[in-house]
Amino acid sequence: MTSIIKDEKLVRIPGSVKPDSKRRVVLPGFLVREDITYHTYSNSAGQIVLDPQVTVPASEAWLFKNPDAIAAVRRGLAEAAQGKVSKVDISTL
Repeated sequence: MTSIIKDEKLVRIPGSVKPDSKRRVVLPGFLVREDITYHTYSNSAGQIVLDPQVTVPASEAWLFKNPDAIAAVRRGLAEAAQGKVSKVDISTL
């Protein structure tokens, strides 16, 4: 399993939370976005980690399953970020 901890610099969120009578924990609003779901992990010390996830449309999932295709997309994004772009006349394609 790959490590779910992507950044070791954890920051304590002010205040505390306590499960309600239905064992639900409410997170502070600034931590939550509507388009995010969470995988939940716990360890033997009782610590809980929420790993944010987004869903990908099934029609686009092939890209993430194809190492060559996703590598090409990442290369293109990196080149664009470096300003390595050119104009293309779409009518010539």
